[in-house]
Amino acid sequence: MGTRGAAIVVCALAMTMIAGAGSAEDGVEDDRIVFGQSAALSGPAAELGLEMRRGIMAAFAEANATGGVEGRRIDLVARDDRYEPEAAIDNTTALIRQDKVFALIGEVGTPTSAAAEPIARSAGVPFIAPFTGAEFLRDPRLRDVVNIRASYFEETETIVDRLVADRGVRRIAVLYQDDSYGRSGLAGVNQALARRDMKLVAAGTYVRNTTAVKTALLGIRGGNPEAIIVIGAYLPSAVFTQWARKLGLDAVIVNISFVGANALAEALGPAGEGVYVTQVVPFPTGDEMPLLSDYRRALAAFDAGALPGFGSLEGYIAGRLTVEVLRGLGPSPTRAGFLAALAVRGTFDIGGFLLRYGPSDNRGSDQVFLTMIRRNGQIEPVGSLAP
Repeated sequence: MGTRGAAIVVCALAMTMIAGAGSAEDGVEDDRIVFGQSAALSGPAAELGLEMRRGIMAAFAEANATGGVEGRRIDLVARDDRYEPEAAIDNTTALIRQDKVFALIGEVGTPTSAAAEPIARSAGVPFIAPFTGAEFLRDPRLRDVVNIRASYFEETETIVDRLVADRGVRRIAVLYQDDSYGRSGLAGVNQALARRDMKLVAAGTYVRNTTAVKTALLGIRGGNPEAIIVIGAYLPSAVFTQWARKLGLDAVIVNISFVGANALAEALGPAGEGVYVTQVVPFPTGDEMPLLSDYRRALAAFDAGALPGFGSLEGYIAGRLTVEVLRGLGPSPTRAGFLAALAVRGTFDIGGFLLRYGPSDNRGSDQVFLTMIRRNGQIEPVGSLAP
């Protein structure tokens, strides 16, 4: 069968799934549709989970204020996994079997997603908007996964490209979390360097959910790097940067988005001046697209005391996409129909932020943005990594 014929068959099958009614799915009740989230809501990575949840709930509350979806409100059941895979397994199992959620949304982290996603897949439950850029979740065979953000490979390629082009940097080191998250980012850095006939001058690791980074710092300092790429969480990254400055290491420090820029800036204090962070969503207080004013309005309506941030904006985008897909499914939404709708429609314009899907494409966005932390803790968008 030719490519075009195969595409027609896929679309026909997808439309059948979308239209299919049958008995109600788990999570679809007379007056509500229930989603589940397992994320770090306590512990060293709590700010990431709390912000992701806040953004998702702001989007759901926005939809509920106008009647929900087909008269059903959208609810979120959140369970705390403390950024630990074992807890993520327990939570995911409970969300599917006990809470009987329609889909999972907003899992935070690579190791936790690696533990939770197979459980969702085996149960036929959509795994929406994991807060991780790990490449394994972008495998086109994972039909249950709906990514929102650019991958770590895309972030690290951007970082290396800008370091070389904007600053002429040739000596690059990496600090990475010693687990699947850190190794995924490390692989991306090594790929980007290999394209330029470069190699790392040093690499150091730390254990997840700790701030034990001093040994790694001493090893990295020995490599005399011009730039250090950090693939970690905000507390260990902050401790590493503070000690690096105390020891006189003046290398450019660039973090990837998972670090949580707002939490990192707060933890760093004055030592944050000049630290860069890549982002996978636009600047939250910007005005370049309708999404941003929509987000700020929804956030203020849901939580008047919340400040706009990258994590809650990513959660809001995930929630908006979810609502938009649900509204296209009619009165009897199904999990299979939800996933098929993404491939059939392909492109979703979320207030100017484009997400693209297809029968063999679950990636969503490939956009990467640059930001820098100022001495006063403020974060600002930048066009390059030039001094």
